[in-house]
Amino acid sequence: MKLSPTLIFFLFVQLLSAQVQDKVDFIRGEVVVELFPSEKKVVGDITYEFNVLKDVDSIFLDAHDMDFTAVLLDGNTLKYENTTKKLVISNQFRRGDSHSLKLQYVAYPKQTVYFLGWGDDIPGNNQIWTQGQGKYTSHWLPSFDDMIEKVEFDVSVLTAKDHKVVANGKLKSSKQLKDKLLWRFDMKKPMSSYLLGFVIGDFHKKELKSSSGVPIELYYEPKDSLNVEPTYRHTQHIFDFLEKEIGVPYPWQNYKQVPVQDFLYAGMENTTCTIFSNQYVIDSTAFVDKNYVNVNAHELAHQWFGNLVTETSSEHHWLHEGFATYYAYLAEKDLFGEDHFYWHLLGTAEALKSFSEDDQGEALRNPGAGSLTFYEKGAWALMMLHKRVGDFNFKQGIRNYLQKYAHQNVTIPDFMQEMENVSGMDLSNFEQEWLEDPNFRYAEAQSFLMQKNTSIKQFFELKEKIGEQTETAENHLKDIWGSLESSQLKQHLVLEYGNHFSSQFLSTILQTGDLKVRQAVVLSMVKIPSELQQEAESLLLDQSYTTIESALYKLWGDFPDNREKYLDETEELEGFPNKNLRVLWLTLALVTPGYNTGMKPSYFEELNGYSGPEHHFETRLLVFQYLSSIGGYNDETLKNLVEACGHHVWHFKKSARDILKEFLKNEDGLARVKAIYPLLNQQEKQYLDKTLGE
Repeated sequence: MKLSPTLIFFLFVQLLSAQVQDKVDFIRGEVVVELFPSEKKVVGDITYEFNVLKDVDSIFLDAHDMDFTAVLLDGNTLKYENTTKKLVISNQFRRGDSHSLKLQYVAYPKQTVYFLGWGDDIPGNNQIWTQGQGKYTSHWLPSFDDMIEKVEFDVSVLTAKDHKVVANGKLKSSKQLKDKLLWRFDMKKPMSSYLLGFVIGDFHKKELKSSSGVPIELYYEPKDSLNVEPTYRHTQHIFDFLEKEIGVPYPWQNYKQVPVQDFLYAGMENTTCTIFSNQYVIDSTAFVDKNYVNVNAHELAHQWFGNLVTETSSEHHWLHEGFATYYAYLAEKDLFGEDHFYWHLLGTAEALKSFSEDDQGEALRNPGAGSLTFYEKGAWALMMLHKRVGDFNFKQGIRNYLQKYAHQNVTIPDFMQEMENVSGMDLSNFEQEWLEDPNFRYAEAQSFLMQKNTSIKQFFELKEKIGEQTETAENHLKDIWGSLESSQLKQHLVLEYGNHFSSQFLSTILQTGDLKVRQAVVLSMVKIPSELQQEAESLLLDQSYTTIESALYKLWGDFPDNREKYLDETEELEGFPNKNLRVLWLTLALVTPGYNTGMKPSYFEELNGYSGPEHHFETRLLVFQYLSSIGGYNDETLKNLVEACGHHVWHFKKSARDILKEFLKNEDGLARVKAIYPLLNQQEKQYLDKTLGE
C-alpha cells in the first residue's frame, strides 16, 4: 500500500513524540525573552550549545505553536520543519562535533505563562508568572519535554523598568535599555526544562543567609510588608534543618521565593526560585490555621529531590513528591514537636485507608497515580523504609544516592539499590508491600503510630472502650479529661464525640482548653445549646479565623435575637487572604432584617465586587456560593461567573461551570444569562453557546 505524504508526515511526528533524543547532548542555553502583556505574547531568542554523541541526521526541540523568525546552525541558515509541536532540524551531525543553534521566535502561550492584572486599573497589580511543571515550558521556550535532557539555562528577561524580575539562578545585572530593563540571570549547573521559571511584578524583598552561607531572598508585594514575618516564619530554620537532615549541602547558588496571584498549585519548586500562591501571605492570626511552613519546606526539599536528582519518567514520581513530603514533615516535627508530627501522619493514614477501602488505591509505581498516592503514601513508604533499614543506614543511603546521581536522572531501582548497598538487606519485600501494592497498609501504619506516640495509643484504646456506643463517650472521658496532656488527643476526641457531650462537659472543655481544643468544640457542635451561648460568644474573640468563622455562623443562626450584636462585634474582621470572614459577614448583614438598612446597597456592592477577576479565585468562589444561597446575582455577578468559566485554574473553572449550569436550569436564570450575552467577549460567548446547546 502506498502511503500518502500527509500520513507519512503524521507517522514521522508520532515517531518523534516517542523518541528519546540520546545522540546529542544539549549543554547550555542562553535565553532572552520579552513579554507583551496586552497581546499575551512572548518574543524570544535562545542560543543552544550541544555536542554530538553519535552520528545522526536530525535533531528536535519541543516547541508548541511557535513562529520561528530565524533558525541558525553555527551562524548559517538550514532546513527545518515546524510541526506546531516540535522544531525538527535536518543535517548531517557527526559524532564528536559541537554546534551552536540560534532560534528566534514568537509565541502566544495558551498555558504555562500567565498574565494577571493587566486588564484592570489597580496600581501595582500587574504580574506575569510561569508554571511549567511536567513538560510545559515548551509553550514559551523551544526546549525539552523529556526530563532527561538537562541544560544549564541562563535566562534574561526584558521588561518595563517599574517591574522586578525574579528567575532561576543569580542576578548578574539589570541594565537599562531605553525605557526598559534587561534582567540577566546566571545558572551554574544543568536542570530539566520544566524547572525553568520567572516572575514579573511589583515586589520588594527581604534577604537572609543560611548558616552555611547560602543567600535566601524572600519576595513580597509592598502592600504585604507587615505580613513578611508570619508568612516566611522559620524559613532560615527550615533551610538549616534540611541541609543537616539530608546530609548534602544545598546544591545551587541561592534560593528565592515569590508569591503570586491565582497560582495553579500551592507552590512550584523551579530551580533556585520557588513560586507559590499568595494565599499563604498571612498575618500572625492566620498562621494558627493556615501557614506556609509545610509548603515552604516541601518546595525547598525539592531542590534536592527533583531538581538535583530528577526522575526519568512519571513511573518514578515517588522520588520527587514522596521525598519532598517526607522531609517537609520532618521539618515540621523539628519545629512543632512529635505530637504534631505523628497526629498529622495519622490523618494522612486515615485518608489513604479510606481511599483503599473505596477500591481507589494506587501503587506508587503507577505513573497515573494521583496526589494523595505520590505525596502521602510516598511519605509513608519512606517512613517505613527508614524504620526497616535503621536511622544510620537510611541517612547514609540518602547521601550516597544524592551524591552519586547529582545533576542526573534516576529511577526507583537506582534509589533502592543504594539502600540495599548501605543496609546489606534484600528490600524486594518492601518494594512489593509499599511501592507495588495499590492498597495502603493501614494496620501496619496504625501499629507504628501507637508505638511511637503515647497519645495516639491512648486515643485508639479509648475508642475501643467507647465502641459503637458513642453517646456514652462522656462517661469514659469526663473523669480523665484533666489528666490528658496532649492537645492533639483532646482535639480529636472532641471532633469524634463532641456532639454527644453534655453542655456542662463542653463548658469545662471551653474553659480549660487551648485555642485548638476550643476550635474543635465549635466545629463539632451541630447546634449551640442555650446553656453555652455566653461561652460560645467568647469564641468570637479567639485568635483564629477558622474559629471565629464557625462561631459567627452558628451563633447568628442559633440565636436570632442577638444577630445585630454578633455582626457589630465582627464587622472589622477580614480573615484569611481569601476574605472568608468579610464575605460571610457581608452575606449575613444583607439577610439580617433591619440591620443597617441604609448600608445594604453598599454591602451588596462590596460583596459582589469580590466576584470580579481582579480578586483571588478562592474569594470569588466563596462569593459565588454565598450570593447563590441568598439569590443575590445581578448582571455583574453573572458576567463575572461566565468569565470564571474560562479561568486557568481548572478546579475553580469546574466549580464556576457547575454553578452556572445550576443557575441555567431555571427559566428566569436562562433569560438573565441570555440578556448579558452582548456584554461578553468572544471566548465567553463561544463557551456560552456551547453550554446552551448541550
